[in-house]
Amino acid sequence: MRAAAFSELTGPDGVSLVNRPTPEPGRGEAVVSVEACAINRHDLWILEGDSAMVDTDDLPFVSGLDVAGTVDAVGEGVTAVEPGDSVVLCPNETCGTCRYCREGPENLCANFSLYHGGLAESARVRADRLVALPDGVDMVEAAALPTAYMTAFHMLRRVDAGPGDLVFVPGVTGGVGVAGVQLADALGAHTAGTSSSRAKLDRVESLGLDHAVESTDPDEIRAAVSDVGPVDAVLNHLGGEYTQVGLDVLRRGGRMAVCGRTAGGTSEIDIPDLFLGHKRVIGSTMGTQGDLERLVGLVADGALSPEIGETYSLEETDAAFAAMQDRDSVGKLVVTP
Repeated sequence: MRAAAFSELTGPDGVSLVNRPTPEPGRGEAVVSVEACAINRHDLWILEGDSAMVDTDDLPFVSGLDVAGTVDAVGEGVTAVEPGDSVVLCPNETCGTCRYCREGPENLCANFSLYHGGLAESARVRADRLVALPDGVDMVEAAALPTAYMTAFHMLRRVDAGPGDLVFVPGVTGGVGVAGVQLADALGAHTAGTSSSRAKLDRVESLGLDHAVESTDPDEIRAAVSDVGPVDAVLNHLGGEYTQVGLDVLRRGGRMAVCGRTAGGTSEIDIPDLFLGHKRVIGSTMGTQGDLERLVGLVADGALSPEIGETYSLEETDAAFAAMQDRDSVGKLVVTP
């Protein structure tokens, strides 16, 4: 089979096509013929050499978390899926034995990790991590769900967002940002979001964004969002200086979920404002398989249509990462092997 492997950790020019043996399923495993695999900033960080998870000793490395396709074969002991099933993979990898795996939620697992290997024609996966796709659910849309939409969905649950709430999303044109807007809209919440691009904001407004702020300047953002009204919840996938901006616009007792570090891995915050305002900062990583199953149900019911920025062939995987690096697109970038 062919795979788009990271041969060098130098950015998009480090991607090359390689041939590998088609995998065979072991006990509890399935082999999926990959029809779509969305890429994420997590993959790009690895490709740029900015992840402790992968180093040069691991090369060539096949990344790709968000796999949708058709089951080709199953291993011994697998009964939940069978060849011919349409599926999407929940990329969570958990130990199954720690306190958090026993009591939940699973993404608190002490040994939590993520699946890699979807940027290929076939992928060997844990069969119990496969979620069945109902008839009519498009493979490309399904591949968009696991990382960006599952993460945003779980963050909205963590901040207890509901009808009428104002949710602030800095960097709203990224994958988690777009997903957060669409899902908040489905919940009946209102959203305010930021970007440096008017064209991108226009597109996200068409997906449900209520208040667009064209700026990356913290002071301008703080003033513009405050003019909209007191914020009930913040979905912060940027980190860096935007953490304090989010705290500044939060109402008393408001909640912020943080899931990323695109703008910086450290944040300096005003501690007195945090405790005097009874504000909460909540870490959030990915979501649960139950979250993904609910998202698949929303798509099947027509209540959610994941935004797709562009699709690429396996040979064009380097171009997909270049587009992500250049921040040219809105919506998920999906490779279709």
